[in-house]
Amino acid sequence: MYPGPLLLVQPASGEQVQKMLQYWRLYVLSMVLGIGGSFQYGIQVSVIASPEVHVQSFVNYTWKLRYGAPVDDSANQLIWSFIVAVLSLGAWAGAIHSGSLPVTYGRKKALLFNNVVAIVAALLMLFSRMAKSFEMILLGRFLYGYNVGLGLSVHLMYLGESSPKKLRGFLTLTSSIFIGFGKVTGQIIGIKEMMGTEDMWPYLLAVSGIPAVLQFVMLLFFPEAPRYLYIDRGDTEGCRRALQWLWQEEDLKLELDDMEKEKESAQGEKVKTVKDVLTSRCVRWQLLTLAIPCAGVQFCGINALYFYAFDIFRESGVPNDKMHYLAIGIGATELMAITLCSFLIDRAGRKKLMGYGYLLMGITMSLLTVMLSIKDLNSWIPYVNIALIFCVICIYGLGPSGVSMALPADLFLQAWRPSAYVISGTINWLSMFLVGMLFGYVVDGLGQFCFLIFVAYSIFSAGFMIRFVPETKGKTMVEIMEDFNKLNYKNSGIDVETTDITLSTKF
Repeated sequence: MYPGPLLLVQPASGEQVQKMLQYWRLYVLSMVLGIGGSFQYGIQVSVIASPEVHVQSFVNYTWKLRYGAPVDDSANQLIWSFIVAVLSLGAWAGAIHSGSLPVTYGRKKALLFNNVVAIVAALLMLFSRMAKSFEMILLGRFLYGYNVGLGLSVHLMYLGESSPKKLRGFLTLTSSIFIGFGKVTGQIIGIKEMMGTEDMWPYLLAVSGIPAVLQFVMLLFFPEAPRYLYIDRGDTEGCRRALQWLWQEEDLKLELDDMEKEKESAQGEKVKTVKDVLTSRCVRWQLLTLAIPCAGVQFCGINALYFYAFDIFRESGVPNDKMHYLAIGIGATELMAITLCSFLIDRAGRKKLMGYGYLLMGITMSLLTVMLSIKDLNSWIPYVNIALIFCVICIYGLGPSGVSMALPADLFLQAWRPSAYVISGTINWLSMFLVGMLFGYVVDGLGQFCFLIFVAYSIFSAGFMIRFVPETKGKTMVEIMEDFNKLNYKNSGIDVETTDITLSTKF
């Protein structure tokens, strides 16, 4: 009797494997987009910490050659601070262009151009010491920032517009995985045993040219985003071929019907401007969702946590020369948490993961603030604080970090998406710049109580997500739009179920 059940189980297993392998080209596309997109963001954020002493020494050396005297310590520190911060300004410029370049030239060509920018930045870094010019480092960091700002937005557009709705959450969340992977990679290659030395720092700063070259070459073998081809270009046959190649499916009627509904709902209108997104009532709640819990994620306190981690480790007796290795451990913890989130997002949903993630972050950081205030009462308290730091990082990776990348791809229809990403990028990069410039002063003034600012943001974002934002898991773009219109036109006397929705309606 045993062979009977065995025969019943075998086909189901084979069908599951075949279903997983069906989208293998789409999985490869997500890796290609990630290595030249969000990976660049992660590595640029982390790699710059390692060569600080060497770059400041180089600035002093070039200053002596030009002016015959060493640079003042305050001026040297100011130059270094600007080298770090200019990445955010470049990223803002890239985010602004993400509303025009991918619309005019397509998602694929925009990324190819973006890779050329990164390669130029890498060459500037590589030859800066030979040219005895720290200004080349400044310009290279700005161009890296431009590459990150444009690449991150187009990466999410391209992937979201190429994915079926059942995989959209998982695939767009891979952008967060590559950010975490980039952070860990930057921390590892920056240790003194690898490239964090006096001789190797130009090569360390130029390392982002490698993923740019890889993406440029590999992206040539992939088609343009199918939804862009169908809705923006009107190329039905090109869209069908792209879907068939990426998904390896012949029956694409449901997906093409969904695109047609989205195209009809736009009523042939042109791509919306930033002003349209900011002033149109029909996307008001989508804009609030984009701005508060997603683009404003810089205010959740994760960077402050990284800053305080070193003080807490030091109080626990960790030697200074081992701090860099603990930083790698923190980055690896965040990466593992984001990876786990990728398997949960299409099961638990965006709303629960982000909403309750922010809530738990707020509660845990409140407890951490209390414990930091009484850290001198007992010798075991610093170890509790270490555990709380890792708890916050795990919660951040499981919820806000991953969902803040995946959710924006669900919020806007094709005509609105590029300008929405401009707004998202502007909020994200300017807030990162402000946090980076002002955080030191906030810490000096408030000490450990600076976490209360981040607690307030986390609790507010949690309440906003749980109370107002509809779940987007497993829904088409048009279905998500209809859910948000119940909020956008609430108490306006408009029947959103039966009225044709005109996306240019303004009130």
